[in-house]
Amino acid sequence: MIEFYFETDFELHDKKRFVEWVAQIVTSEGRESGDLSFVFCDDTYLLEINQKFLGHDSLTDVITFNYSDDNILFGDVFISIERLKENSCKFNSEFVDELRRVMAHGVLHLLGYDDKSDKDSKEMRAKEEEKMKLFHVEHK
Repeated sequence: MIEFYFETDFELHDKKRFVEWVAQIVTSEGRESGDLSFVFCDDTYLLEINQKFLGHDSLTDVITFNYSDDNILFGDVFISIERLKENSCKFNSEFVDELRRVMAHGVLHLLGYDDKSDKDSKEMRAKEEEKMKLFHVEHK
């Protein structure tokens, strides 16, 4: 089950469409969706998670916790709405595009993609673009 939680004033519109899209990302990589949670929060909330669980003292837009088992994807994706708003201004992009990019990024991490090296980062960016396009594909 793909679920959304809100620890800030942000509200996700058309949740059903986002659920279908996330499921499509997962199946496009040959995996199945288990329990996936997206938690939308502010910088303070995400910073506390970053410090407590990862030992990092920095702001970020997304943190994932992967509990996947074999072919079935399980995990939590925490997303800072404040970072998304700032990034959309910084990169001159629409907020909804930044939202989709970061959601796809989180799912890709759960699928095993990394962005630590330049090579991995380039592959991650290409996969983000590929998965973002799935949002616009009509479901029949």
